[in-house]
Amino acid sequence: MNRMSGLRFADMVIQGASNLSQNADYVDSLNVFPVPDGDTGTNMNLSMTSGAKEVSQNKVDHVAKVAAFLSRGLLMGARGNSGVILSQLFRGFAKGVEGKEMITTKDFAVGLDQGVQTAYKAVLKPVEGTILTVAKDMAKKALEISSTIEEFEPFLAAIVQEAQASLQKTPDLLPVLKEVGVVDSGGQGLVLIYEGFLQQLKGQETTTISFEEPPKMVKEPANAQSHLNTEDIVYGYCTEFMIKLDSEKLKANPFDEAVFREALSHMGDSLLVVSDESIVKVHIHAEYPGNVLTHAQKYGSLINMKIENMREQHTALLHNGEIDRQEEKNASQRVPYALVSVAVGSGIVELFKNMGVTEMIEGGQTMNPSTEDIVHAVEATNAEHVYVLPNNKNIILAAKQAKEICETAQIHVIETNSIPQGLAAVFAFQPKATVEENIKAMETARKNILSGQITFAVRDTQIDGIDIRMNDFMGILESKIVVTHPNKLEAAKKLLDQMITPDYELLTVLSGADATDEEVDALCAFLSEKYEEVEVEVHKGNQPLYAFIFSLE
Repeated sequence: MNRMSGLRFADMVIQGASNLSQNADYVDSLNVFPVPDGDTGTNMNLSMTSGAKEVSQNKVDHVAKVAAFLSRGLLMGARGNSGVILSQLFRGFAKGVEGKEMITTKDFAVGLDQGVQTAYKAVLKPVEGTILTVAKDMAKKALEISSTIEEFEPFLAAIVQEAQASLQKTPDLLPVLKEVGVVDSGGQGLVLIYEGFLQQLKGQETTTISFEEPPKMVKEPANAQSHLNTEDIVYGYCTEFMIKLDSEKLKANPFDEAVFREALSHMGDSLLVVSDESIVKVHIHAEYPGNVLTHAQKYGSLINMKIENMREQHTALLHNGEIDRQEEKNASQRVPYALVSVAVGSGIVELFKNMGVTEMIEGGQTMNPSTEDIVHAVEATNAEHVYVLPNNKNIILAAKQAKEICETAQIHVIETNSIPQGLAAVFAFQPKATVEENIKAMETARKNILSGQITFAVRDTQIDGIDIRMNDFMGILESKIVVTHPNKLEAAKKLLDQMITPDYELLTVLSGADATDEEVDALCAFLSEKYEEVEVEVHKGNQPLYAFIFSLE
């Protein structure tokens, strides 16, 4: 086969997602730190499954359109840094093959190269020895051999072999990988996807992927319209659909996303329009959805249509006692600002809420929310300006991606790396300050925080000269493991000894789900005796995985 059809490419995508899904636990196990937060496989699996589901539901015999569906599904489902980078790789691939009904090996190589360029641009500080390097080496090999190898099976076999070789070299480029004795987890995930592509070309039987919905990581946000009395709902129908752009119709009505969005903006609110070369995704609350659909049909055929009567939904909610009448009246108008925060642990969530955070997204280590989860939470605030606090390095890219596609609010991502940084940023927020003043104050506040965590090891290893044994407790200062001890309390004391200096005055302790009251009391006694000059605040965070989270300011 020297020309690939759209249906064949769709089957390859689904098989690549399946192969990754079957090996997601293994990819998780490769995360370099021996803490129980290995989630690269989980994030890549959920992201790729979202892309493959979009392809499966919209199978067409046109490679460029299949690539566009894959890109769209990945974009909305992207979780964590690995998932966002994966979405950018295939977003660039879609650009590289745009307009092509069938593709050659040369076209495929161009798509891979475009994907690499797109992904590198999306990452502020690209690190070699990661998924980016594996993708780059694979694309380079593809460009080299595409002029001489026209058959897809030997072509793909060669670039997969190059990807496998590149993966094995990642420890030579990233010292921490060599120190722990693993290859890069993101790179491994990418190799598994392309191995799945090759399996499909060879006709090898493998397990079919399931497209069941993953557990929600974000509470279903209350619809902004649910804060009204039923009779006050101006636009009564939640309308969602996709336009499959038609070349013939486009001759008479060229599609321009900005012009289309402006036209729809006069037909309703809560408008979201996202498009690429072949598809347009629309969400709008409209009073006359037929008018919206009629206008949309000028550009192509309508698919995946869903129209819900929000007045009926609202009446049912009121009947079930699920909406507080007073809250309805208070939230009936669009608000100027809101804060959205990611966190896990009932106590931590309550802290953020008490400090004024409007919407909480349940997530963090091992359960990163998707781009779409963040967009939904932002939309639920019904605010003009929304400050998003990721509170985890692995969620920042997804938050930035949400900023790019959200049409209902201006998102301002405060790059908080930890829960303590998030709490400090919220504390620095001033309702009467300007957007620029708040961004500056919140960024400054989060940078002035020193964070520490206590968790347990899931494997034996050695990092930075520290011998770590499975089930030992580790003290992590910012992102570096600095102490280890078989006893949880002793590990906490050792970490605090390294953290506390005369520069800091306030220590906040967030106790986790597996920290007992006796351990918390013992830790407070230790602090009172040894660091009496430091003010200590203790809150029951109930967070999983981390027995203690410390914040110094």
